[in-house]
Order: sequence, then C-alpha cells, then structure tokens
Amino acid sequence: MSDNVSVKSIVDYVETNDLTDFVLVGHSYGGTVIARLAEEIPQRIQRLVFWNAFVPQPGNSLMDEAPPHYRDLFNGLAAASDDNTVMLPFPIWREAFIQDADLDTATRTYELLSPEPLQPMADKLDLTRFYESEIPRSYINATEDMALPQGEWGWHPRMSSRLGLFRLVQMPGSHEVMFTNPSLLAAKMVEAGRP
Repeated sequence: MSDNVSVKSIVDYVETNDLTDFVLVGHSYGGTVIARLAEEIPQRIQRLVFWNAFVPQPGNSLMDEAPPHYRDLFNGLAAASDDNTVMLPFPIWREAFIQDADLDTATRTYELLSPEPLQPMADKLDLTRFYESEIPRSYINATEDMALPQGEWGWHPRMSSRLGLFRLVQMPGSHEVMFTNPSLLAAKMVEAGRP
C-alpha cells in the first residue's frame, strides 16, 4: 500500500468498520485519494464519484496536472512557509474558487481553511490498477468552477475523459458550491451515485 496517510487512514476506517458496497466521492485533490482507494479496496466500492476532481494520468502528481501558474504559486508559497505548506491567498479563493458567493460567505469560508502540505500534491501516482479497474465511475462538473481555468486546463472534459466509461452529471456552481448551493449539490451526488 502507498505510504500516503490519507489513503491509509481511509482504508483502515473502512476495514475496521467492515464497510462495503458504498459510493466514494472525491473533490479536487480528493480525486487522487479515491483513485488510490480504488486500487487498495476495489471489492468494497460500489461507485467512484469525482466532483471537479483531479484524475491524474498514470505516473503524474497533482502538481503535474496543475497549470504552470499554480505550480509556481504553490512552490513559492511552500518555500516561504516554515513547514512546506500552502495557504491559498484570499484573492484566488474569492475569484477562482468561490466567485458565486457573497463577500461575507467568501470571507467566512476562507477563515475555515488551513495550510496544506505540498508533498502529497507532488507525490507521483502510479494508478495502473485504478485505470485497469472496472468500478463504475461518475463525474460531477460544476460548470462555473474556475479553480482550474476553463479550456485547456479545465476539469471537464480534460479530467473526466480519463475515466473511460463514466456518467456525467453537470450543475451550475463554483468549486466551492457546497457552501453556495448545498441542496443542489446533494441532489447531484445522489444522481451521480445511483446504481
């Protein structure tokens, strides 16, 4: 198994609680986590749902899949920190991640953020077993998500098309639509996760 702490902690939780036949949802960086979980516990997962999530090509890291300006920004922020972490600047949060919120919501939710370690974003992922897996997959695409610039670097179809056969579920909203329209997101998760 990977030494990725995120993956190991979820595998341990699933096995300790003997969970089976569940839908696993990954958002953003979480796409890399659920792809790895599909390699570790495929027999337990009913469906994978990638919600505006990274689906790295085999051998790539999340940083390899990010636009150059984000790579430069994250590397610079991590280098300037005391502990190799990245804290997203508020203007990027406001304009690219949660532009569909009012300023109070954007500010309140930004205060919930904490610095993230750079290393998991830089770790190369083999993902050979994920790409060979036949676990059913869905992709939720929030159509106004600008966290990855739309077009060449956008989430859909760039990331979603890597899933092979998959169910596409689209909805309006930003990368942080869970704060701006949680009811619609919940309905779309149900739609994406149904058998």
